[in-house]
Amino acid sequence: MVENKKLGDVLTFQRGFDITKKDQRVGDVPIVSSSGVHSYHNNAKAKGPGIVIGRKGTLGTVHYIRGNYWPHDTTLWVKNFKGTSPEYLRYFLPSLKLEFFDVGASNPTLNRNHLHKLQVKISPPSDQRKIAAILIAYDDLIENNRQRIALLENMAEEIYREWFVRLRFPGHEHTPVHKGVPEGWERRSVSKLGRFVNGYPFKPSEHFDLGHPIIKIKELNSGVTEATPRHDRGLLKSRYHVNDGDVLFSWSGSLVVRMWDEGEALLNQHLFKVTPFVELEKPFVYLSLQQVIPAFAALTTGATMQHIRKGELDVVSVIAPPNGIMRSFCKLAQPLLDQRLLLAKASKELAKTRDLLLNRLISGKLRVDDLDIQCPPSMQNIA
Repeated sequence: MVENKKLGDVLTFQRGFDITKKDQRVGDVPIVSSSGVHSYHNNAKAKGPGIVIGRKGTLGTVHYIRGNYWPHDTTLWVKNFKGTSPEYLRYFLPSLKLEFFDVGASNPTLNRNHLHKLQVKISPPSDQRKIAAILIAYDDLIENNRQRIALLENMAEEIYREWFVRLRFPGHEHTPVHKGVPEGWERRSVSKLGRFVNGYPFKPSEHFDLGHPIIKIKELNSGVTEATPRHDRGLLKSRYHVNDGDVLFSWSGSLVVRMWDEGEALLNQHLFKVTPFVELEKPFVYLSLQQVIPAFAALTTGATMQHIRKGELDVVSVIAPPNGIMRSFCKLAQPLLDQRLLLAKASKELAKTRDLLLNRLISGKLRVDDLDIQCPPSMQNIA
């Protein structure tokens, strides 16, 4: 059963320590700023496991650090846990929405003395590690999927590079190469890989709380969140609809290519949806775009936001193989990308279940005092 306490009775926050780039030395100690680990040093200021929250800039973000670390001046770190489980706090503190306790006049700032006075409902120490064990088990599965996804992507990219960059494709020993293009192949501009459909210019007045998420550059990089604007699709043409497996390419800001895996959505401007031409296969087009990102980055223009012009899709090119080699390549690459998509979908479902459990566990609605819960492997070596 949850207990009513002041946050200062549960923990003691301390302001972090300033350090400049000039003062940093090569090492493996993470320096944790309000946005997370941004560099490393050879000396630690705090012992792990630890909890760090954003004090300036990115307010209230919670970072859990297993080993020793250096909390930056832009953060508050837990100097004294007062018997509270650090693993539990990594889930409990975000539920307090600390970002709303801004006391800065011009720059967003959290004051530790104000936070210590907050009245909170917190589980007793006997339940805290049980709650953490349940939630960490889900996060461990999600992390395992993330690593497997990265491995599958790397495998597909390596096959692409082996066949179409190093030109060690099946039969290459007997295929003459002229000016970097094997006989029977062709050089294609990126614009000839498929149909590049630009997104819809949504206005703020067209944003809704319900409906399908609107994919902007942020969502392409970091995924859909609760803060992502939504739209009910309404009368929007199907060209702006996005579904799992669609190839998306941001031409403004950070240049990113992603095979979408977060369900039905809508495409915002500054993004292309790329539909391969019938003679080409999606894995080939997707991995070709991944390969030419550095070439596009060299062409970016713009004083404040870097972007490429649509005409530059004609400037950058790749080499495309004949149908037989294309089909052979896709027989290898497609299963890897299909498995990647399944793992990404599984992780989304795991995250949803974890979040539902988190709310019930943290609030005390779901009791664990009578449960015999085994700690997952990642917790077993934590004192």
